[in-house]
Amino acid sequence: MLHQTLSQILTPGSLAAQLSHAAQIIARIRQGESLADGLIQAVPETDRPAVQEMVYTFLRAYGWADAILAKLLQRPLQDMWLQSLLGLAVLRLFRQSETAHTIVSQAVDAAAQHDEGRFKALTNGVLRNFQRQQAELVASVKQLETVQWAHPRWWVKHVQRDHRKTWQSILRAGNTHPPMALRVNVRQTTRADWLARATEAGIEAQAIGADGVMLTKPVRVSQLPGFFDGDISVQDFGAQYAAELLNPSVGARVLDACAAPGGKTAHLLERTDVALTALDVSPERCQRIEENLARLKLSATVKAADCREIDSWWDKQPFDAILADVPCTASGVARRHPDSKWLRQESDVNRFARTQREILDALSRVLAPGGKLLYVTCSVFTEENQLQIAEYLTRHPEMLLTQEVQLLPNAEHDGFYYALLTRTA
Repeated sequence: MLHQTLSQILTPGSLAAQLSHAAQIIARIRQGESLADGLIQAVPETDRPAVQEMVYTFLRAYGWADAILAKLLQRPLQDMWLQSLLGLAVLRLFRQSETAHTIVSQAVDAAAQHDEGRFKALTNGVLRNFQRQQAELVASVKQLETVQWAHPRWWVKHVQRDHRKTWQSILRAGNTHPPMALRVNVRQTTRADWLARATEAGIEAQAIGADGVMLTKPVRVSQLPGFFDGDISVQDFGAQYAAELLNPSVGARVLDACAAPGGKTAHLLERTDVALTALDVSPERCQRIEENLARLKLSATVKAADCREIDSWWDKQPFDAILADVPCTASGVARRHPDSKWLRQESDVNRFARTQREILDALSRVLAPGGKLLYVTCSVFTEENQLQIAEYLTRHPEMLLTQEVQLLPNAEHDGFYYALLTRTA
């Protein structure tokens, strides 16, 4: 709250105000909060786009700024806002050296409004020293593993172990801007019609997959023709595999067990007439499902429930098809959610794997004989993917693996894992 009050003293729209807001967000992430908690949405609208770009750029460059500051400071800083401000300014100086004077002066102005200004001189000194020693400092940290790959060391080791031939491309992809893919609501329009409208609106796009569209350049959703009428949705192309792989029959009873925010739920309903139940453990996230379905003019039974606790929500009628898009480390979508590199710990891999195991075992009880279960993660770690399914099949001999797909992040899509299972008895 102190930082919010002080940042209001700075001129809205100024680089100082933007640095102050961005430093506050990064400090809160360092303390365990997530971007999903609305941290950027709390920034005044005039500063929001610039602050978002600052935050995402900083988070994607995991480790670099802290490694530089470790060489510039005599001892580690306890103040996470100040650490974040200095990191943001150092990264900006490195990438936009032509505006160095403005960056330094505005960072000092931001520091002057924090903690009664007692770090103003320190901020100026650190940034001036970086300018003088930039080439030497950058060279000295370049070969550090964390800096080189911009991921935590444990994360790098996991990817190296699980993807021996492609680990470098996976990590590099995790530091890039994600593509912007869309999904056409085929109940309301055709892809050809929407692409024609996009061309008229000056938006470059091309067809991809069965129902998808890939934009050449990202745009705001308000610029997408028919977005508010439900003609189009933003959804990564990799996520669009779910509805195609599960492919329930007309009239089937379908369960989306971990449904929020509802993109895969909606895609299933857009493609086929089914009786769909969507669950999510969070009532707030269930509201987002309802809102998304309303925009798309679709309907489903939405319940706030933990899918593992089947007695609290199941009507004892088995499902013909189940989508289990389970909680995971999100290691395949790090570029889209760069705060995950800061929030995840190595112990989280096993923690998520336990939850996934519990979900799979519970959902097996509500699947009809001959029914299909599609297990999905947005992870590239084998503990959550191939190993999880191998152990599941050992516990459940009545289940048969009929299709397995591992998507790795690239220019077209994020990283996803799919395992399509059929109950034989």
